[in-house]
Amino acid sequence: MPRPQGPPPFRRLPAPPPRGARDLPVEKGRSPEDYEFQVLAVPRGTSIRSVRTALAAESEYGRWDLVRTRHYYGGEKRVWMRRRIIRVSSTLPAAAG
Repeated sequence: MPRPQGPPPFRRLPAPPPRGARDLPVEKGRSPEDYEFQVLAVPRGTSIRSVRTALAAESEYGRWDLVRTRHYYGGEKRVWMRRRIIRVSSTLPAAAG
């Protein structure tokens, strides 16, 4: 499936710091510091179909998981997405020298 063209129907907001995201759900045995979060604001009047398509593309190509959706007075919606931070440790021996 090709990635949809055109501007997304949402705007990205500054992500909350991990310590401030204590109420966001995480997997058992993990902490919020193991994830990176993204907050998307969907303006009022945006069609559900276009938002659903854009969020599906975000999650498929960016490997984001939908965590929370909130509807605000005035019609704006905010969507919280998360993905695990993969920390890689070197398996090579330390360089002698």
